[in-house]
Amino acid sequence: MTQLSDTQALILSAAAQRPEHIALPLPESLRGGAAAKVVGAMLAKGFLEEVDANLRKGELMWRETGDGHGTTLVATDAGLAAIGIEPEGAHIAHAGAPDAPTEVPAPDTPTETEAAPKARTPREGTKQATLIAMLRAPEGATIEEMMAATNWAPHTLRGAMAGALKKKLGLTITSEMVEVRGRCYRIPEA
Repeated sequence: MTQLSDTQALILSAAAQRPEHIALPLPESLRGGAAAKVVGAMLAKGFLEEVDANLRKGELMWRETGDGHGTTLVATDAGLAAIGIEPEGAHIAHAGAPDAPTEVPAPDTPTETEAAPKARTPREGTKQATLIAMLRAPEGATIEEMMAATNWAPHTLRGAMAGALKKKLGLTITSEMVEVRGRCYRIPEA
């Protein structure tokens, strides 16, 4: 089952009990920027979707679209599945929304409309770019050499190598003891 925060689970549970799975109103404790952050994350994960609000039916509005209309939030099949509720057939069509598809792909099934993740590249002239250039040198670099070039503390350098370079950029960093210099770190040739 998908990991949800307590607030996300509360929003989806309430929406599951409402007609057409409308997610509004949000919990009283969720206001302003916090509401936008939680809802934005749920929209990104596909747990909620924005549909045209039917103001004549008194539906609450999430945001205005600028043309005199607004949108409301509806729990998707993926959102209902995330709280353990089996959706009833296809997605329930909303009054203001176009007809829903008859088959909805599983939440973990990639679709052709999903873009490949962007490769992260450091900006030129930054300390991170300097660090990468030093590590790509054939002889690599020691912590002391990297400290002198970046003016960073040793723990900051180790954190940058483990987090930004290895995890985020996907670079491989090796280390070896060199008799004269001490421990040298480097990025091997690809």
